[in-house]
Amino acid sequence: MYTSRPIKASRRSEIDPFRAMDVLAEANRMAAAGVPVISLAVGQPSAPVPKAAADAASTFLQAGRIGYTDALGRSSLRRRISRHYGERYGVDVPAERIMVTTGSSAGFNLAFLAAFDPGDRIAIANPGYPAYRNILKALGLEPVEIPVGADENYILTADRLREAHRARPLQGVLIASPANPTGTVTPRDELRALVECADAEGITFISDEIYHGLSYSEPDVSALEFSDRVIVVNSFSKYYCMTGWRVGWLVLPASLVRASERIGQSLYISAPELSQVAAEAVFDTTDELERIKQDYVRNRAVLAQHLPSLGFTDIAPIDGAFYAYAGLPEGWDDASAFARDALKICHVAFTPGVDFDPMAGERFVRLSYAGSTAEIAEAMDRLGTFIGR
Repeated sequence: MYTSRPIKASRRSEIDPFRAMDVLAEANRMAAAGVPVISLAVGQPSAPVPKAAADAASTFLQAGRIGYTDALGRSSLRRRISRHYGERYGVDVPAERIMVTTGSSAGFNLAFLAAFDPGDRIAIANPGYPAYRNILKALGLEPVEIPVGADENYILTADRLREAHRARPLQGVLIASPANPTGTVTPRDELRALVECADAEGITFISDEIYHGLSYSEPDVSALEFSDRVIVVNSFSKYYCMTGWRVGWLVLPASLVRASERIGQSLYISAPELSQVAAEAVFDTTDELERIKQDYVRNRAVLAQHLPSLGFTDIAPIDGAFYAYAGLPEGWDDASAFARDALKICHVAFTPGVDFDPMAGERFVRLSYAGSTAEIAEAMDRLGTFIGR
């Protein structure tokens, strides 16, 4: 006789929550109840997808048939991405090495599954994007978190990578530039040193470049400029304002293309065809996208002015992406409580740093400035009142 005992969740599911999404869910509940919440919790552009991309999708939709594509993606989009690498970075990336994915999230899944075996050790910076750690753990891989702090401009260096590898061998390393949550950009010479270190030591190098297009002081640098052995993950979500379309891409070493295709055929079949059509068109909307980027430049200036005056410390260089990562003002030592009270009292949502750094993150918060400048300024005023109570 069967019992009503609940089914036990798997051990692989025992990962931390993505707290930014939990904060967003609570902010959305409050907003639905009529509370005037300003959300700085998630990295999502407030601007709509550029018109040409929306028009391309609409025209395709009118044809009446949206279907599967090859697991690697529409050939025309892969060729357009290939052309993008020549135009933006001056590197030749054959379309045959490009795979279109269901957002960068699927790209990370495919890269980890194609390149690593259970138990392999992959280095990541701490603080860093929590989904790296969570996906790695769920797949039976071991994230090796290397602490980086304000004294190092929150950058993982080749020397630190080599030191970690000497202590206990690594099979992979994942570097994000611009980075989430810090917004820091790894300088060209340091990125080259990291790639060359990985190549020399036999470490698979994965470059998260989803915030390319959103660097404010230096041109974007792709790891592909230094090696054809790297795996690059990119996305149409951030610079291209297509978060909900769930479309991104991988650039793979030739040896991993068929492996990734085989895995993708069973896990995803293909990225959404309609999204792929819009993605191909969005490459030709640079003028519109650069106007949107100027909003982030203004928002960045607002935060750079207000955060120190509000008492925030150890502020990471706001060099790229659309995040500020900052230490709590004096008198606060619990970022989760700080974020919870700020949402409840002044109706500003942001993410506690423990999402990005399980060890020291309760001293930090991350604020996204992807919204409107008026919202960012109002959020700073509300926070000022809250902190000064």
